[in-house]
Amino acid sequence: MYVLSVKTEFCAAHAIVLRGEREPVHGHNFVCRVEVAGPQLDAEGLLCDFHAVEQALLAVVGPFTNKNLNDTPPFTTVNPTAERLAEHIGTAVAARLRGDLPRGVHVVRASVTEAPGCEATFVLRKDEEP
Repeated sequence: MYVLSVKTEFCAAHAIVLRGEREPVHGHNFVCRVEVAGPQLDAEGLLCDFHAVEQALLAVVGPFTNKNLNDTPPFTTVNPTAERLAEHIGTAVAARLRGDLPRGVHVVRASVTEAPGCEATFVLRKDEEP
């Protein structure tokens, strides 16, 4: 199995609900990583085009850049935790790449780090991709 990883960073604010209470709004430099995997390389020795994955990731996180996540869909109705952000990024990137990735290659996970050493990861099963 080959795994390709693309990472980006964006600044945003959020206020999550912890134990029933909303914390004060605060900002992070969110670091996001999306991984795609597949069992074989093409004739040129590539799993897929890095740029396609990068463009999909940038398109998904673009609306969050320099925004308050609580005011930005889908987090207007979803607690904007790092876990939910990783889930949204993973499923949205997978949806954008549907049909563009070589056969057998799919998004396997998305991770979000909101502070050094604090990372949340959402793992997509191939049969659960959008």
